[in-house]
Amino acid sequence: MKPWLLLIIFLMFPIMSSAADWGRTGHRATGEIAQEYLTKKAKRAIETLLDGKSLALVSTYADEIKSDALYKDYAPWHYVNFPFDSTYDTHPKSDKGDLYKAILTCVEILKDTETPMDKKAFHLKLLVHFMGDLHQPLHVGIADDRGGNQFQVRWFDEGTNLHSVWDEKILDSYEMSYTELAANTKRLSKEEVAKIRRGTVKDWMNESRELCVQVYNTTALGQDLGYGYMYQYVDVVRAQLQKGGIRLSALLNDIFG
Repeated sequence: MKPWLLLIIFLMFPIMSSAADWGRTGHRATGEIAQEYLTKKAKRAIETLLDGKSLALVSTYADEIKSDALYKDYAPWHYVNFPFDSTYDTHPKSDKGDLYKAILTCVEILKDTETPMDKKAFHLKLLVHFMGDLHQPLHVGIADDRGGNQFQVRWFDEGTNLHSVWDEKILDSYEMSYTELAANTKRLSKEEVAKIRRGTVKDWMNESRELCVQVYNTTALGQDLGYGYMYQYVDVVRAQLQKGGIRLSALLNDIFG
């Protein structure tokens, strides 16, 4: 292989490898948490649609189809970007869609009694994934640095980017499986669960945006992140996974009864 081709592959790899939002562990934890909050009726409907597969198992489907050209139009559905001095409502929208629109579209399709079962199953898999994305703060980011993908930092003295830190590095360094993460969520009262479920998808998006702003305000370009950063944010990450699961279950219970 020619040296120039090797160089291109090397330069592309960090960008390509950063695309697995929340990573498989985070998405599966969100799906597993949601499963515990489903009504019996919703569980039955979902088991039928997914042919017995769990929410945890299908939670990574939207990432797995990225490499298939047939699904390229869904790539912009994984994120939503707007400047820090703007809002979602005031900033021009992408005609290719975004994460917020994607979730609303999935919910609409799943609620439509005329939608074929295979189409419902497809959009259910997408919804599980996108609700995980919604709670990863860098997925409600800014286009200038591609949601933190071009915000270069170091993680335990190795080069990476801020998006990758929040996608995978924090959780991977924590070294818990998705089942361990789901089984060790914060114990919540019924009132606390109800509070998390309150609001709209846009409210939840804006909440993640506030966290995104906090992340940028507490992280410097080129900063060497490590144990201190993990200590600062690992419980925040775990809380986001829990919120994502609880809110996903709220949408599914509303859709399926």
